Amino acid sequence: MRRPDAVGWSKPLVVLLALLPLALLVLAVLHNTLGPDPVSQLEKRTGIWALRLLLLTLAITPLRRFTGWNALIRYRRMLGLFTFFYASVHLTVYLVIDLGGFWSQIFTEIAKKPYITVGFAAWLLLIPLAVTSTRGMMRRLGRRWGQLHKLVYAIGVLAILHFVWQVKFGQTIAVREPVVYAAILVALLLARWRPRRQALAISARPAPARSPVPAPPP
Repeated sequence: MRRPDAVGWSKPLVVLLALLPLALLVLAVLHNTLGPDPVSQLEKRTGIWALRLLLLTLAITPLRRFTGWNALIRYRRMLGLFTFFYASVHLTVYLVIDLGGFWSQIFTEIAKKPYITVGFAAWLLLIPLAVTSTRGMMRRLGRRWGQLHKLVYAIGVLAILHFVWQVKFGQTIAVREPVVYAAILVALLLARWRPRRQALAISARPAPARSPVPAPPP
C-alpha cells in the first residue's frame, strides 16, 4: 500500500500560513490600527516577513542534514517564492505609497541612501532565482542552476544590511532585532558550510593502502 504523501498534504497549510501575515496586515489597514505612521509599518512588516521567509528557506538544507528528513527539500521552492512575493510587496509599498508613484525618485534614493541600494540589489537578485525555480529550468540549466541559486547567500547578507542600516544606532531596542536576524543568518551559513567542508576533507583523504596479496604456493 502506498504511504500518504505528508509533504503534499501539508503544502496547502504552508501556503495559508505564509499568507497569514499579509492577511493580518490587510485587516490592520482596514481597521486603521497601524499607528501614527502606517506607511512605515507596512514597509517594516512586509520587509521583516520577506527576511524571515528567506531565513526559513536557508534553514531547509541544514535541517534536512541534521534530521535526515529529506522530504524537507520539497518546501524550499515554495518558501523561496514567498520570499520573493513579500519582498515585491515591500518594494511596491515603498514605490507606490511612500514615493507616491514618483518612481523616477527611486534612482535618486538609491544613490543617496545605502540601505535602499542594498535592498534594491537584493530584490534584483531574487528575480532570476524566482524565474528559474521550476523543474523545467532546473533540467535546462543543469549544474548552472545550482551555481545560480548560490546567490541566495549574497541576498541574505544584503537583506541583513538593508535592515541594519535603516535603524538608528542610538536606539538599543531597535538595533537588537536586526542583530538577532544577522546572528541567525551567520549560524545558518556556518551550518551549511561545515558539513560540506567535512565532506571535502573526507574525500581528500588518501585511500588506505591495500596489503599485498600473498603469492600462491608453488
